[in-house]
Amino acid sequence: MGKSVHGFSKLSKLQKIDWLVTTFFNDNKKIKKVIQQYWNTNKVLQNLHDDFIENTISNFYMPFAVAPNFLINDKEYTIPMVIEESSVVAAASLVAKFWRTRGGFKAKVIATKKVGQVHFMYDGDKQKLQNYFSLKKKELFIATADITKNMRKRGGGILEIELRDKTEELANYYQLHVTFETVDSMGANFINSCLEAIAKEFENEAIKIVMSILSNYVPECLVHAEVSCKVDDLYAENSKVLAQKFIQAIQIANAEPHRAVTHNKGIMNGVDAVVLATGNDFRAIEAGAHAFAARNGKYKSLTNATIENGIFKFWIEIPLALGTVGGLTKLHPLSKLSLELLENPSAKELMEIIAVAGLAQNFAALRALTTTGIQKGHMKMHLTNIIKQLGASKEEKAFLIDYFEHKTVTHNAVVEAYKKLAKDK
Repeated sequence: MGKSVHGFSKLSKLQKIDWLVTTFFNDNKKIKKVIQQYWNTNKVLQNLHDDFIENTISNFYMPFAVAPNFLINDKEYTIPMVIEESSVVAAASLVAKFWRTRGGFKAKVIATKKVGQVHFMYDGDKQKLQNYFSLKKKELFIATADITKNMRKRGGGILEIELRDKTEELANYYQLHVTFETVDSMGANFINSCLEAIAKEFENEAIKIVMSILSNYVPECLVHAEVSCKVDDLYAENSKVLAQKFIQAIQIANAEPHRAVTHNKGIMNGVDAVVLATGNDFRAIEAGAHAFAARNGKYKSLTNATIENGIFKFWIEIPLALGTVGGLTKLHPLSKLSLELLENPSAKELMEIIAVAGLAQNFAALRALTTTGIQKGHMKMHLTNIIKQLGASKEEKAFLIDYFEHKTVTHNAVVEAYKKLAKDK
């Protein structure tokens, strides 16, 4: 009680901040300073950011990094990544360098179909509905002609419209299942506009439209990426044993959903980082990827590996509905820069690059898990973060990093070592 507000959206940015600071932080001026210190000093750029969403009060920065040395389909890439989690970029860079000398990554797009649906209820004769759809189908395409005109010029548009009977799942429920090709755009607005035009044309007294919306489940917008080499080239020693453990780690992810979720989360570390950097929708990608991982009724790994005739092969298949035009891809200066860094790829090329980033991340994780353990790299970064929090000097930082080289890193242990160092001084 007492913390509600009317007309908040109509307040200026400063008025919004004043209300927040007064209401939730006892008018603490330091809080206001924290919020304002992240404003961009370039007013034009700040106004651009303010217009991305509603009720903006500041910017929330995330690190923008690059992972060099990726060789994908015999072409060199430096991949932009936006992520806050330590070790991800370092792991991607190390794996890129590792596979660069072993033929690099190979990737190919399998399909690029996207889906939208008109959901409706119909309590009547099924054959009558089918006959009505058959008569109306041509008009449904005509109803979207103005919307699809430019997309058709680029080689895209509506591929097919199907009537689907879903009454076994829900009484009286049917849908128009529409497939699209959106070329280099992600196409969300395009798809939704088409669906609404189709729904308007299709609706009648017996057909009650519930909603029209694209689907983020796109199993036919699929990309494959892989690496392969001789088993003996995988590790400096114990190659055959460790390669088998690597494959067993994937088999465990396929057998145990608890492990599969963490396994795939690691893949998405790489995927999401590039999706964010290029101005695409990581939430849609996440939802679609995890649904794909459970498409056969059990949640499993998105990656696979085999050993045949002494050759280790590791691959991923993942649905990625991406765009290189529209949305933030050209509006956000760093998204635009990211795409330029990648030499302005087509949507298909971006699918390949992002699939490779996910595969690289998974390779790094599984290689660490089946050898030294995942914590070695993580705890090194954790140590650095704790040292920063303590406000250690350069000399103190160097001493602590050396001190914990072969010791277990915990917050308490680092604090105690820092206190002892200060006392000894």
